[in-house]
Amino acid sequence: MTVNDKREDRAAEERERIVMYLHGGSGNHGCEAIVNSTCHMLGDVPKLLVTNSEAEDRAYSLPQLCDILQERKIAEHFFAHVRCYVLRAVFRDPESFMRYRFREVLGRNRAPVYLSIGGDLYCYELSRREAITANAAFCRAGAKTVLWGCSLEPELLEEPEVVGDMKRYALITPRESITEQALRAAGVTDNVKAFPDPAFALEPEAAELPHGFAPGKTIGINVSPMAVEREQVQGITMANYRRLIDHILQTSDNCIALIPHVVWHHTDDRRTLRELYRGYEANDRVFLFQDMSCQRLKYVISQCRIFIGARTHATIAAYSSCVPTLVVGYSVKARGIARDLFGSEEHYVLPVQALEDPEELIGAYEWLMAREAQIRAGLERMMPAYCARAREAGEEVLRIWRQCRGESGR
Repeated sequence: MTVNDKREDRAAEERERIVMYLHGGSGNHGCEAIVNSTCHMLGDVPKLLVTNSEAEDRAYSLPQLCDILQERKIAEHFFAHVRCYVLRAVFRDPESFMRYRFREVLGRNRAPVYLSIGGDLYCYELSRREAITANAAFCRAGAKTVLWGCSLEPELLEEPEVVGDMKRYALITPRESITEQALRAAGVTDNVKAFPDPAFALEPEAAELPHGFAPGKTIGINVSPMAVEREQVQGITMANYRRLIDHILQTSDNCIALIPHVVWHHTDDRRTLRELYRGYEANDRVFLFQDMSCQRLKYVISQCRIFIGARTHATIAAYSSCVPTLVVGYSVKARGIARDLFGSEEHYVLPVQALEDPEELIGAYEWLMAREAQIRAGLERMMPAYCARAREAGEEVLRIWRQCRGESGR
C-alpha cells in the first residue's frame, strides 16, 4: 500500500466518524463523564472529540476512547478574527466563526453525524448562541446533528429562533421530562426521544481511599462556586454547609468526604471545598479529596452513605450508584432528574436561591436520613433499567449514522 493509499484510507475513515463538539474540557468531570459514556455506547464506530481544551482531555479517561482534536480558537489569530468579523457584520454571515472554529471537520472532512455534547449549553446565553450557530453551520454543510442529553428551561422555547433551531436537529435526547414536555409543547416532536443522561451509564473505576475513610458510613459533600454565585442571601450557602458538617460530627459517627467535580480555573470546586475544610484539617473524620477522573470520582461517591451535592453529574454519579442524594440545585436539570426518579423534586432538591436559614440544609439532610433505607431500596430497584435505558440512546445515534452511510438502520 502506497503512502497516498494510506492517506486516502485515513481520509475515508475520517469522513465516516461521529464528531462530538462544543465540549468544554474534562476539567469539568461531568463533561468528561458524558463523553466517556457516549464513547462506550457508540462502540467501535470511529469517534472524534473536538474540544476547547485538548490538554484537559488527554489528562483523564478519554484518550483511549476517541480521537481528540483541539478546536481552532479564533481569538488567538488576529487576521482570521478580523475576516470572520467582517463576514458576520457586513455580509450577515454569523456562521463564519464556526466554519473557522471547526474547519478540520467541515469541507472535504465533513462527517455524517455531529453530536452537540454539552447537555446544558442552551441554559447560558453565550453557549446558546454558539450552539445555534454551530448547528446551522453543520446542517448547511449537509450533516445530521444531534442535541445530546440536553436540558432547556421551558421559557426558552417561547423564542421562535430557538424553536426553529431545535427543528434542525435530526435527533434531540432530553435527559429529563421537564425539557421533553417543553419541547413537545413548543411543537418540537418528530425528532425528540427522551433518555436519561448518558452519564448514568458511566462505569466506575476503583480509586485508593484515604486511611480512615469508612465506606457506607461517610457523607459525601460537593459545593461549587456556581451554586454560591446564585445564592440570594450572601454567605448563606457556605453557612449551611458548615452547620451541616458540625451537625454530622456532633450527632453521629459518620465521616465526611469533600469531593470536587469541576476544576476549571474560573469555577473550581476545590476553592469552595478548601474554604469549607478550613478548621477541620485536624479532624480524622473529615476528608478533602483531590482531583481525579470522572470514573474514579464516581467510585468514591459510590462508597458514600448519603451524598449532598451541587454539581449535576456528581449527583448523577450518586443516583446511579444507589446512594440517597440531596441536590443543592438551581436549574431545570436538577429539578427534572429528581422528578423523574422520585415523582417530585420536593425534599430531593434544595434550591440554592431559596436558602434563607443557615440550618435549612440540616433539615433536608435529616429528612433524607430518616428515609435512607427506603430511598436506597427504590434506587436499587429502578437503576438497572434506568441505566440500561441511558445506554439505548447510543443506538439512536448509530441508526442515524448508518442511514447517512447508506446502511439499514435498526
